[in-house]
Amino acid sequence: MNTETLFAEPDNKYPIILTETQPPIIPPTIGTGEDTEHNELLYKILVVGDISVGKTSMIKRYVHKIFAYNSKPTIGVDFALKCIRWDKNTNVRLQLWDISGQERFGTMTRVYYREAVGAFVVFDVTRHNTFESVKKWKLDLDAKVYLPNTNANLPIILLANKIDLLNGEDSENEYCEDIKDDMDEYCKKYGFLTWFEISAKDNVNIDAATNRLIEEILKLNINNYDNDNSVMLNKKIVVNKDQGCC
Repeated sequence: MNTETLFAEPDNKYPIILTETQPPIIPPTIGTGEDTEHNELLYKILVVGDISVGKTSMIKRYVHKIFAYNSKPTIGVDFALKCIRWDKNTNVRLQLWDISGQERFGTMTRVYYREAVGAFVVFDVTRHNTFESVKKWKLDLDAKVYLPNTNANLPIILLANKIDLLNGEDSENEYCEDIKDDMDEYCKKYGFLTWFEISAKDNVNIDAATNRLIEEILKLNINNYDNDNSVMLNKKIVVNKDQGCC
């Protein structure tokens, strides 16, 4: 599976504008040569959790293949784009929405969540209070966003980040074995699809977690949105067989 980063750099024909009320709409690539049916799928994925749990670092690691030691807290919302060659006939474009963990932005989350089809909830394994907030984030997602044309909740994966710090001198080792041993039952109880231990610093399990979420979204066969304020989802188009996003 080959991947390539897509940068949100507008051109003259398709400017990409991010506002607080409207997500960016990414135009599909249309080929002009020999045509063959090709699936171009665009999915909006939310990344939520308390402040400083490593959401931004996780996204940078996944999209840009870098780790920033001095990331600043996200204010409001940020996003990144990633294109994945899923198979020979399918490209998956992910919009990863990095939602601020600061409590005062809670009133805006309904706007930021709009049209999402999946989510990650992230906590810091060295700070037990961030794990205690996981349920709050899950309930917030369940209350404010649903899968298109249904009342079903989004597929959501729980991520235990910063496992590289568990044995470090700065770790309080609050991620006790009791929590880890009960995590499968916890996910089942609160409706998480599954969970992964990850490290943005060491690049552990981030690809695996994202691929698992994509697999689940593909099973849902989500229909298109045609209104002006939406992200294009599950869009099937015809492109040149030698072209594509990846």
